[in-house]
Amino acid sequence: MSVLTASPRVAIHKSMVTTAFELPGHRVVRNLGVVRGLTVRSRSIVGNFLGGLQTLFGGNITIYTQLCEQARGMTYDEMCEHARLLGANAIVGMRYDATEVMAGLTEVLCYGTAVVVEPESH
Repeated sequence: MSVLTASPRVAIHKSMVTTAFELPGHRVVRNLGVVRGLTVRSRSIVGNFLGGLQTLFGGNITIYTQLCEQARGMTYDEMCEHARLLGANAIVGMRYDATEVMAGLTEVLCYGTAVVVEPESH
């Protein structure tokens, strides 16, 4: 079964998710609405300690970078799953947003518009 086939059983391929509002070579045939993935993450005491040590030396604070990447990955996967359940085969207008809910507690949101696309005929 093709990734382009809108089916609740088919995952949305990464090449079918874009921050643009168009997908080159495809046309939108149905708009299924906004889809999202959401997570709220906190830093552990150990993570804060190790991150604090890394700040003493400057540069990339890898423990926090990994935490951010994990949170973004989780929300991206949830958004794609939400779109898949609606029958989408693509997502356009994808964005990330992060908000500090309270000290040490961050909400990460990934959202976009679930659509059904088909290849443009020439």
